[in-house]
Amino acid sequence: MPRYQYQPFPYATPPELSGGAGARRKVVIVGAGPVGLAAAIDCALHGIECVVLDDNDVVSLGSRAICWSKRTLEIMDRLGIGQRMVEKGVTWKVGRLFHRDREVWNFDLLPEPGHKMPAFINLQQYYVEQYLVERAADFPDLIDLRWKNRVTAVVPSDDGVRISVDTPDGPYELGTEWLIACDGARSPVRAMMGLDFAGRVFEERFLIADVEMKADFPPERWFWFEPPFHKGQSALLHKQPDDIYRIDLQLGWDADPEVEKRPENVIPRIEAIVGHRDFTLDWVSVYTFQCRRLDRFVHGRVVFAGDSAHIVSPFGARGGNGGIQDVDNLIWKLALVVKGEAQQSLIDSYDEERIHGADENILNSSRATGFMTPKSEMERIFRDAVLDLAGEHEFARKLVNSGRLSRPCSLAGLSLQGPGEGVGQAMTDAPVEGGWLLDHFGGRFAVMAVKADLPEGLPDEIGRVLVATDGTRRDDATILNDAEGLVVRRYGAGTVWLIRPDQHLAARFDNPSASEIVAAYERSRGMT
Repeated sequence: MPRYQYQPFPYATPPELSGGAGARRKVVIVGAGPVGLAAAIDCALHGIECVVLDDNDVVSLGSRAICWSKRTLEIMDRLGIGQRMVEKGVTWKVGRLFHRDREVWNFDLLPEPGHKMPAFINLQQYYVEQYLVERAADFPDLIDLRWKNRVTAVVPSDDGVRISVDTPDGPYELGTEWLIACDGARSPVRAMMGLDFAGRVFEERFLIADVEMKADFPPERWFWFEPPFHKGQSALLHKQPDDIYRIDLQLGWDADPEVEKRPENVIPRIEAIVGHRDFTLDWVSVYTFQCRRLDRFVHGRVVFAGDSAHIVSPFGARGGNGGIQDVDNLIWKLALVVKGEAQQSLIDSYDEERIHGADENILNSSRATGFMTPKSEMERIFRDAVLDLAGEHEFARKLVNSGRLSRPCSLAGLSLQGPGEGVGQAMTDAPVEGGWLLDHFGGRFAVMAVKADLPEGLPDEIGRVLVATDGTRRDDATILNDAEGLVVRRYGAGTVWLIRPDQHLAARFDNPSASEIVAAYERSRGMT
């Protein structure tokens, strides 16, 4: 039996069916997976009420997404569950690649110290969803989480959306100013709106098996090309909490998914890898590589996020991580618009920035697929030559692709960012006296001066942070002591940075005036 014990969440009759007022809502979120729940919590942190509708009443069945990147953990930390995820998860940063029975090379995803969050953790999606549900309960006046509420119709208008919902107590109607569709790869909302989900299905099948067993495999990512135990194909091994191991096996396009999922066919494959039968199957699935996305993520007052907007293959951990980064990009913008502090056109920058991120993920996923599953003799010769050379030559290692692992995309050159080296990147964390740099940013605009001063006359809504090592004091700013000198090393002494609410660097200055900072602030809010 699976180690995780699924507990249904309680259904409650919606107020629209129990005599309550059916008031028009500010935000409705469809889907209570990691992306939808993260969106709801972020709305609450910005003081925005929302309703979350989900047609189920349990967390995800099976571990599904398991690899959570450093950037996602930093976002989750801002939302209130990052440390809990790290404490439960399996921390790792080393990946090893094998060709047949030979280790080709290995890599370290976070070789330098001085970061609060690790490069990656492995943690089953059901734990992440559970933690998010429990965190959402901290906002009873702002998050209305409705289980067994299935959306059956979506009717957009110029100033909002009308939604039809079915429940165990019957149907009801719900109006909202904004609808965020986080309802997964088979998105019913996308289908109801008749939107094309363009892309490519790769002719390859993979088996996912989560196996419970006692083993001494280290917390590393192991990937094999043509392993002795699964000849001619590829394999992946990851360690998860609770003595669960994720095993991915390439099957070939001709494999019958239903046949391959049968225990009598899965167990011998697993036995060939681990060398014994002292294990229990926890979850099994067969999937195909797909890379698809919507042409646009914003359709009037309906916004798509996560797998409803874009999907990639699992290799590279770009699906769940990409969805969380969608939310991180969207909600601060939506909050400004809902509060009347920015124009609705700011939401168009979500389209610009997250389509850029999705295309980067799709490109990496497609390239990984081509390298992992060569479809011609020439592609196979090239792949094998690269693997042969990678053991000794750095240039060849850069060509090895078993799924380039998720990294936050740079927003440099896009419309909300100013010029300058480093602008557009997500902030890099560093230790400061008493904590961590990123703990002081996120959720609002702020300026950070690194061994530099700030001009007078900045708007009150812009936070002020001075990073100093000389005992500087200023009543209108937070003073951080760069005890180990890593902030100066990573950002540069004498620099001033404008930080967006999603912890991305929006502008860089040297000795700026207040008007220069305000101009960059207005640009980052889409006001110019």
